[in-house]
Amino acid sequence: MISTVVLYSKFMSNSNSVTQAISKRLAKRRLFYVCRDIERAVGIDLSLKNYYIITNYNGFSAKLARQYPHIILIKEKNQLDTRDLLAHKKTKSAIGKNDLVLVFKNNTLIEAECKKNNWHLLNPEAKLADKIESKTSQVEWLGKLTKYLPPYQVDICGNIKWNEEPFILQFKHSHTGSGTLFINSDKKLTDLKLKFSKREVRVADYIKGPVFTNNNVVWGDKILTGNINYQITGLSPFTDNKFATIGNDWALPHKILSKKQILQYKKIAAEIGKKLNQDGWKGLYGVDIIMNEKNGRLYLLEINARQPASTTFESQLQKLTGTFGVSTFEAHLAGLLNVAPDKYKLSKITDGAQIIQRVTKKKIKISKIKDRSIINIIKYNNASLGSDLIRWQFSKGLMKKHNVLKIL
Repeated sequence: MISTVVLYSKFMSNSNSVTQAISKRLAKRRLFYVCRDIERAVGIDLSLKNYYIITNYNGFSAKLARQYPHIILIKEKNQLDTRDLLAHKKTKSAIGKNDLVLVFKNNTLIEAECKKNNWHLLNPEAKLADKIESKTSQVEWLGKLTKYLPPYQVDICGNIKWNEEPFILQFKHSHTGSGTLFINSDKKLTDLKLKFSKREVRVADYIKGPVFTNNNVVWGDKILTGNINYQITGLSPFTDNKFATIGNDWALPHKILSKKQILQYKKIAAEIGKKLNQDGWKGLYGVDIIMNEKNGRLYLLEINARQPASTTFESQLQKLTGTFGVSTFEAHLAGLLNVAPDKYKLSKITDGAQIIQRVTKKKIKISKIKDRSIINIIKYNNASLGSDLIRWQFSKGLMKKHNVLKIL
């Protein structure tokens, strides 16, 4: 296994003109990435002048902080979320008036905290992100692009009827599978209607097949569509939730998707990016797409109006392979800092994977995964159900085929 310091030193050393352009932008103004988990912020050279990270103390962040002095750790009894990290006295003493702030996922509380302290928040407006991500308002926002969704209906929960066919029901918000329910009986639907009769929901046909995702960037007037990865979803013993995302595999899509399907995927992602650009969006967004295993048709499942969780590891893989182009995280920062996009393209990767053990109802013994391609292991101090417990990252793919892991 590559050690943490060697891993980051190796991919950080592969700098390019985009890194230099970002550095030039930050020559007179400091940027603080404030995040609960440090891996959200480590997609660029950590020795970059005026690039700071403020995050929780844990074993992984402590290792990196010993190597890079611009990492500021906050040690409390419990892990703090981003809003609490921003409000912490150590953060307020570090960030000055008019400094730049970046977070993993923006919300109105974070915006208010930054405004109160005269910090310039780089993230696009939370109101716009909420409109795009919400399963109900998203339909209106998509407009003509709703043609890419599975057949759907938006209504209050009490009006939804059981027609003897399983379907997907989603409440206004969901994240990594929470808020998404598989309805396969009249009783299950009736129980929901009794509890949430007036709550607005979106229901859609249940499509069976593999799910893919990718990280894309709105950079000035350019839309950069990223590498497609297979979304590892709902596998036991890693999670209790059938729809929870527990990892990514960049090798498997090239074994499942045809060239025609890949072009169709990129077309959908690009059209969403153009619409985001029209609304003033900058930086990263993610697209989740499912392939109907019966006929191969692709359907849009979700838009992540934010930095997707897989971004920084993808960027590390891009740097490790040394392929032509810029990393996804570099493009994200460049877009937010208004660096000219010129002719830059994202580096291509066709291998690598990560998988996450989440906290489950039944305590399980964490088995030691032995694989020569492991390049990093990250442990978390989380206890709440469904939260991250341990993350393994690999230079090679993990999946034999859809829903079948090589390591189990």
